Formats: sequence, structure tokens, C-alpha cells
Amino acid sequence: MITQASGAEHVSIPATGSTDAKNWPSILTWRAHDVPRMESVRVQLSGNRIKAAGRIIGAACSDHPAFSASYDLVTDEYGVTKRLSVRTSLASGDRQASVSRDDEGYWMVENSTSHQRSTYSGALDVDMVLSPFFNTLPIRRFGLHTQVQDLEVPTVYVNVLDLSIQEATLTYSSGSEGIHVISPVSTSSVTVDADGFVLDYPGLAERI
Repeated sequence: MITQASGAEHVSIPATGSTDAKNWPSILTWRAHDVPRMESVRVQLSGNRIKAAGRIIGAACSDHPAFSASYDLVTDEYGVTKRLSVRTSLASGDRQASVSRDDEGYWMVENSTSHQRSTYSGALDVDMVLSPFFNTLPIRRFGLHTQVQDLEVPTVYVNVLDLSIQEATLTYSSGSEGIHVISPVSTSSVTVDADGFVLDYPGLAERI
């Protein structure tokens, strides 16, 4: 049975493994499996709070044009996203977007073409296409790396190339062989470390 995971009752999370202060801050880096693309992010942990500053760089290929994107993410003490800012550079120019969530559960989304305020069906997480890092947010928040669960997770979904932003629902099913993820663009089983950060996302990237 898959549970719809939204709303305040899903905010608190269990202990999340070996978040020893000596291991953090840390820089995590992923290399795409089949295309010329990398992601690197500096992560700071304080309990369940995450602060991250990352960059994704891709050369031109069949999957995407050449681009460079940088992002800054902050969650609250429960691991719920508070704000995300993204800047993307392509040969055609630069784009910027910001996403923030207030205490009433409303998201304010701003990019070059629109300003929108919405609950996004109770979403508490953001996800970004082409990034293995953002899967960590629901994985840690629900403790998917420590227990078996089947969840449908509403998210604010960001396309890193054009910075379009939409509502999406991702499905997570955790078990002994990893965590099965169904997103709008892929279906895969990921492996994670003791802290819930992705080690390998087949079809997307592996940590190096």
C-alpha cells in the first residue's frame, strides 16, 4: 500500500544515521553515467536541518545543451524546505528562480516569467531534474534509508535548464535492495549511504 505523504503529520523524522559533526560540512560529488555532466554540493547538517550550496555542469549532448547551474538550499529543523534559489547559464543567456515556503504552507515561486503562490498539494520538498542530491530531502525526512515504507511524495519540481516549476508527485518504495523512485522523467532503484545521501542513481549519476 502506498501512502500519500503530505501535511504536517509527516514533518518529523526519525534519527538519520551517522550524522557525526566531524563528517560535516562535507562536499559530495556525482558523475553522470552516460553523459558529460557532474554535480558537486557543499552540505552542512545540524540535526535534520540541511544547508546546501551546489553546482551542476553539463556539456552539450543528446540529453541537454551545454549549461551551468548553481543552487542554494535551506531546510528547517524538520528537514522541510524553506527556500531554494537557482541560477542557470546557457549560451542563450542566464535565468534565475527562487522558491520559498512560509509557515502557513504556501510556496512563493518567482522566475523570469511568473510569480505564483500555491500550496502545491501540501508539498514539503523540492526536487530538481538532473540532480541526485535533491532525492535526499524526502529520503532523510521520512527515514526511508532506515525503514521500509511506500510513499507518494508531492514536490515542487524544478527543471534546471529552463527553470520552469511545476507540481509533481514522486513515489518512493524502500526495501533491502535500495529505494525505488518513480519521478516524472525516470524510474530507478537508488542506493544511499548511512545518512540518506545518494550513492548511485542508475540512469542518472553515481557519487565519486
